[in-house]
Amino acid sequence: MGIQFRLEHTCGGSSARTGTLETAHGPIQTPVFMPVGTTGTVKAVHQKELKTNIRSGLILGNTYHLYLRPGLDVLSKAGGLHRFINWDGALLTDSGGYQVFSLSARRKLTQEGVWFYSHIDGSKHLFTPQSVVDIQRTLGSDIMMALDECPPYPCERKYAMKSMELTHVWLDQGFEHFEKTKPLYGFDQSLIPIAQGSVYDDLREKSLIYIRQFNCPIYAIGGLSVGEPEADLLRLVKLSGMILPVDKARYLMGVGTPKNLLDAIESGIDMFDCVLPTRNARHGILYTTQGIINIRNAKWKEDLSPIDETLGLETSANHSKSYLRHLFYAGEMLAAQLASLQNLRFYTWLMEEARKNIKANTFVKWKSEILQRIDKRL
Repeated sequence: MGIQFRLEHTCGGSSARTGTLETAHGPIQTPVFMPVGTTGTVKAVHQKELKTNIRSGLILGNTYHLYLRPGLDVLSKAGGLHRFINWDGALLTDSGGYQVFSLSARRKLTQEGVWFYSHIDGSKHLFTPQSVVDIQRTLGSDIMMALDECPPYPCERKYAMKSMELTHVWLDQGFEHFEKTKPLYGFDQSLIPIAQGSVYDDLREKSLIYIRQFNCPIYAIGGLSVGEPEADLLRLVKLSGMILPVDKARYLMGVGTPKNLLDAIESGIDMFDCVLPTRNARHGILYTTQGIINIRNAKWKEDLSPIDETLGLETSANHSKSYLRHLFYAGEMLAAQLASLQNLRFYTWLMEEARKNIKANTFVKWKSEILQRIDKRL
């Protein structure tokens, strides 16, 4: 059966909705933000903290990185990624298409798949739609992503069309192979297609319609948040929400800021991932319930007030802004840990609040009010 999605509430005045993803590793309430654990770890955060403090039940790993290191032999011997990293929640693995896209000078696309050179040791590898399925079978993720090509921004329409058509060819091959293979660790997995088309509305519509044929519990929207203007992002997210089936989950890949997430939820998006909260945390940028803080700024040097008391996060309630600033300037590893916990908990808190307000039919009003507070620089 794999993943099952159940739509539960819709909010009047918008397309915002709540639902539940039923996975072999527990139910996931949507809208949901997935912390990114690219190489089998969410940077600076222990798995126990993900569950108990951040309150995440679904995290993301990356096929490209895990395939290269530690490698499939190790992961197979461990019994899959869940056991290797000691994570009893659900896992989604990206196919590696985006990472290969980022290696544009070190890869070659063909109908067969994509040849690329490892960023670690320069060795040559081939990802095919079939091999990416096999790799993710070995990883044992609950949610597997099909191989796609993420075109750069900007790109000409001709390139975007060719890229989209190649992604569709790979989808056909990947799903055919998926049906011929079985999970390895005693629980079902789902393979998820990704729509492409760059910023061209007609190509997006064609791709969105194309991926619907696979009758999946989740449909993904790829190729956005790669440098395009925010207006294009919002327009294409709305278009996607209008075309994708109402009773299936919609996953917007690689997005984004808190405002991006709330705008997308209003357009009917259910799932998100992004490195932004952890990456910014390591540079001292904090997302808080009162606004955005650059903790390195001198104004926080003597501020002994808590980092953030609203989130129910002990580390942010019991440590001061002054102390966290000191940790950054002292080069202490605890700085990245505390900041990452704050940002990830903020993102999951934002999803919790969104779900509450969708159920109460107050999402649109709440969104307008909360953005005035959390989107400002302090």
